[in-house]
Amino acid sequence: MLSYTVVVKRVQDGRYTVTVPALNGLATEGDTLPQALRMAEEAILAYLEGLRAVGKQPPADLEEVPVALGDSPEAMVFKVTVEEAAAIA
Repeated sequence: MLSYTVVVKRVQDGRYTVTVPALNGLATEGDTLPQALRMAEEAILAYLEGLRAVGKQPPADLEEVPVALGDSPEAMVFKVTVEEAAAIA
């Protein structure tokens, strides 16, 4: 299994944006927090599949992840874990 730190921000319209700093700023979004986290999992899997397709290894997660609120009223940090087999199947 691989785990990546994701930064979730609630934006002004109530939606959630998610970035994965260890994966070159991979980003996605969702209408709800659970949907945003599911979208993050799918985006991570797709990213890892792309790496595999070009013969690259997945990068390690970052030890420290800076969080800047910017215009967001709140931010949260989560770990998203994906099955490595799903990423390379």
